[in-house]
Amino acid sequence: MKKKYITLSIIFLIISIVFTILLTKVDVNSVGVDREIGFSTINNKLTFSYNETIYKITEVLGYIALLIPVVYACIGLLQLKNRKSLKKIDKELYILAIGYAVVLAIYIFFDKVLVINYRPIMLEGEFEPSYPSSHTLMSLFFCISAIILNNRLFKDKTKLINIGLLILSLSIVIGRYISGVHWFTDILGSIFISTTLLLTFKASILNKQE
Repeated sequence: MKKKYITLSIIFLIISIVFTILLTKVDVNSVGVDREIGFSTINNKLTFSYNETIYKITEVLGYIALLIPVVYACIGLLQLKNRKSLKKIDKELYILAIGYAVVLAIYIFFDKVLVINYRPIMLEGEFEPSYPSSHTLMSLFFCISAIILNNRLFKDKTKLINIGLLILSLSIVIGRYISGVHWFTDILGSIFISTTLLLTFKASILNKQE
C-alpha cells in the first residue's frame, strides 16, 4: 500500500510539473487583460465572471481553513505536555507540519519567484499572481490531510468533523472557481499539486508493512 501511494505521488508530481510548463507554452495569448495566459482558449471559455459576494465568502472560509494547522499544533503541544518528550509526539504530526511548510513554500515560490498567471480581473488596483490558486491548494491540503490524520489517529471518533472538513474544502474550491478571480487552469493546477502533496503525506505516514 505504501508503494502504491509513493508511485501515485510521483505520477501526480510529473503531471503537475508538465502542466505548469505547458501553461507557459501552449495557446499563450492575451485574454481580456494586459498579460498573456496559457491555454487561453480553454480559459476564456471555462472562466467565470467576477462575483464579489462569492469571492468574499471564500475569503472568510479561507480564514477558517487557516485554523486547521493551529488545531493540530495544539494537539502536538498537548501531547508534549502529557508525554514529556518531543520524541513521543506522534510522527504524523511532524510530517503534517512539514506538509504545511511545503504548501507555504509553494505559495511563496509562485507568488514571488515564478509568476505563471495573473488574475482575470484587477483586485485592489492591480493584477495579482493567480497560479496556482492558493485557496484551492491550502483548503485541499489542510482539510484532506486532516481527514487522513483523523482516520489514522482517532478512528471513528471524528466522522462528523471529517464531513465538515470535506464540505469546507469543496466549498472553497468550487466557490473560488465560480467567483471569477481565477482562471480555470489556476484551479486545475492547484488540484494536481495538492493531490501530489496529499499522496506524499499518505505515503509518509504509512509503515513499511502497510
